[in-house]
Amino acid sequence: MKAYYLVLLLVSGLLLGNSYAFSQPRMPETKTGFEPVRWAGQNFAAGKMPPFSFTYGGKESKSFITAWEFSASKLPQSDPSVQNMQFSWRDRKTGFTATCLVTCFLDYPAIEWVVKFKNGQGQNSLLLEKVKAIDYSFRYETEGPVTLYHSRGSSGERSDFQESEDLVGAGRNIRMTPSSGRSSNNTAFPFFNVSMPGNQGVLTAIGWSGKWYADVKQADTRSWSLEAGMERMKLVLYPDEEIRTPLICQLHWQGEDRLTGHNLFRQFVLQHHSRQINGKFAELPLAYTLTMGGPPPCDLYNCSTESFCIAMTQRHQQFNLLPEVFWIDAGWFTGCGEWWYNAGNWTVEKSRFPNGLKPVSDAVHKTGARFLLWFEPERVVAGTMFDRMKPEFLIKIPDTVKNPDIGRFLSDMYLFDLGNPAACQWLTDYISAFIRENGVDVYRQDMNFDPMPYWKYIDKPDRIGISEIRYITGLYAYWDGLLRNFPNLIIDNCAGGGRRLDLETVSRSSPLWVTDYNPGEPNGYQCHTYGLNLYLPLHGTCCIVPTKYAMRSGMSSALAITWDINASTVPLSRMDSLMKDFKRLRPYYYGDYYPLVPNVNITSDSIWMAYQQNRPDQGDGIILAFRRPDCPTDKLVVKPRGLKPDSRYQLLFEDTGSEMIKTGAELMKGLELECMDKPGSLLISYQTVATGPLR
Repeated sequence: MKAYYLVLLLVSGLLLGNSYAFSQPRMPETKTGFEPVRWAGQNFAAGKMPPFSFTYGGKESKSFITAWEFSASKLPQSDPSVQNMQFSWRDRKTGFTATCLVTCFLDYPAIEWVVKFKNGQGQNSLLLEKVKAIDYSFRYETEGPVTLYHSRGSSGERSDFQESEDLVGAGRNIRMTPSSGRSSNNTAFPFFNVSMPGNQGVLTAIGWSGKWYADVKQADTRSWSLEAGMERMKLVLYPDEEIRTPLICQLHWQGEDRLTGHNLFRQFVLQHHSRQINGKFAELPLAYTLTMGGPPPCDLYNCSTESFCIAMTQRHQQFNLLPEVFWIDAGWFTGCGEWWYNAGNWTVEKSRFPNGLKPVSDAVHKTGARFLLWFEPERVVAGTMFDRMKPEFLIKIPDTVKNPDIGRFLSDMYLFDLGNPAACQWLTDYISAFIRENGVDVYRQDMNFDPMPYWKYIDKPDRIGISEIRYITGLYAYWDGLLRNFPNLIIDNCAGGGRRLDLETVSRSSPLWVTDYNPGEPNGYQCHTYGLNLYLPLHGTCCIVPTKYAMRSGMSSALAITWDINASTVPLSRMDSLMKDFKRLRPYYYGDYYPLVPNVNITSDSIWMAYQQNRPDQGDGIILAFRRPDCPTDKLVVKPRGLKPDSRYQLLFEDTGSEMIKTGAELMKGLELECMDKPGSLLISYQTVATGPLR
């Protein structure tokens, strides 16, 4: 059957004028029947409607695109696990072109694409609107409704990233979009999973760091459709102008339930959408905050000095309590006694750091650690350095603007216009020089306000959405420029917490601080991990109090700690043990993830919370369980997942030292946990000890 389809694709390509044939990928063991290259050849083809749509000059693309001049080509690639293709549709009369850049993954059942539009004539194009980066219907054999698993974004609350499970049903639709111009702000998260009858589904990720939308519809009991794209786009293109649309990524899965898709996607993200250094994804750090504040009126930001920061690194080295990263957050730049109102003063505060930050980074590097520094270059306060130096690079909304369509803005806050290529290059050069001169290893970029009002303000009536498009592509160009200049640089993506997470940003960065929710409150962090782990294997929160419960609540693939080793009454030996625990447990978070409690009322303090990190290749894993402070029951039965039924597993209850051996089949039927403390936590590690029946 496969050979038949290969011949069919080759013949179809020749008949349709294509000068190449698609090669057949080798699918992974988790084969789903979805073959990306074949799917691309069938759906991006001459005479067929592509899986995207738009309206041009008042006409829907379905009425004309099959008559446009079609071309296809295979693009060169350096990664043997992907196959890149380009498909184009060109209007012969006007030269207006829609081009789709497609990436087929040969090691995962995944495909992604970006649609671009270019005006090839010497005058403005017709009006381009209602662009759907994906507009596609999925059919399935087993009759029944589909279920949409989707999450909210971050708004600094305990419910950040909380998942919803919605039965769509025939005739119903569910629309998702963030509440502002940041991709995971408040109301929506650009990763979601649709489960279909027949133990199969499609997990979709959107790469767009602005205001995207997605609409899941079910027309009947054997099909559903997805439309997604930018929420605001209605514009003409100038002569020779080109724009792009959101990245669409789809991973098809088939298995026991929807967690099959989530875990396959997690591995896909590690392999293909994580920062790579020396051919491996960049492991996220155990980080320590150097800006500890001090006695009143000091706070986290306004009293740190060169001597204090150096002394703290040396103090940690003295007691052999070394993190992997030493962290300076907001509070190092000129005038930063009020850090919020001095964003834009990107020079070092000389009264506290008279020699710049290089002496601090040198001291950090002597310990073997790396140096992280906070920036917020997109927000510029009136009168600061960037405002004085480069006012032409700023978007400013006058106080006199009262247009309700603009939305809320801060009249003394300006937006650095990354959509201006000259501004983008200038910022790249400026920050690159700063990184180089001050020995920065981890570049932390924050974004604490909404850019949407500024984009709306500078859009012209016939260019709605162009400012957002230019800005978002400029953001990617800026980060790409930094990564080219510093091949070992890590970008920490913060936007008032985790408000700008999407497939494009996670491909270049990782969030070391996923939420601005009450810092250090452990039960909220459990909730955030529960939701984020479904899609993203690389992320972190913090631990402020050096206890097992707090550290385990903040556990994921990264962790920031703010323990004061000089003032704490906690023994240093306990801190050392907790830091070693994090480093020991971190590798499990790159494996498969299984929530072990129902997604019901997970923000409550009266429940148990539990999840499992399983490494099927190594045959081991961990279970973390939390009895919250108001939970009335001291026992919980969990059913671990992903185990081999006939294998024997040795379990170590690390808090008591007790051990047991059970088969995978026994464990998956149920494991009883008991915790007498409120709040309290349990850590159970397990590993395979034998395969075959017990004697």
